[in-house]
Amino acid sequence: MRIKVKKPIPEINELKAELSRVKYKTKYVNVLKSTIYTLVVVAAFAVLVATLWMPVLQIYGSSMTPTIDEGQIVISVKGKNFEQGDLVAFYIGNKLLVKRIIACPSDYVLVDENGTVFVNGTELYEPYVSEKSFGECDIEYPYQVPDSKYFLMGDHRETSVDSRVSVVGCIPEEQIVGKIVFRVWPVSDFGIIE
Repeated sequence: MRIKVKKPIPEINELKAELSRVKYKTKYVNVLKSTIYTLVVVAAFAVLVATLWMPVLQIYGSSMTPTIDEGQIVISVKGKNFEQGDLVAFYIGNKLLVKRIIACPSDYVLVDENGTVFVNGTELYEPYVSEKSFGECDIEYPYQVPDSKYFLMGDHRETSVDSRVSVVGCIPEEQIVGKIVFRVWPVSDFGIIE
């Protein structure tokens, strides 16, 4: 007696192909879901970091030229230990402004008629200022910076409205958002800000 070996039924091959397709589709859907979840978590983390520790700001106005130009996008880092020369973002009313710390709490500031700045009797070295100017001013010099406040000025001294005007005045530490440390846009100016 002979045993005949039957060839596989085409339906079994079709079932195997369909099973393989369903497994591939399930894997694809799982990978897609995992990718979407990962992107959502990364985006949420980025928003949290940008809000709590490193606010991203776009610059409007020309009070900080030539250091920072209008339209540039910068990153600030929140902190407390600010020093003379630091660029900081701060709230005044409902506006967020960027200026440079010229004097710290209890320092004495004097700006002469030529625009030269003296802090505690010593002329301030300011390589970031292209043109010195007395600018708009309604305070009396020498001026002592109150405790826990900072005397701020823009790098474009002629147009900057800053601590030299009593409407702005010295800025309390709690109004300072953070120190400007990095420029991200335009790409040609990408890098650390000093």
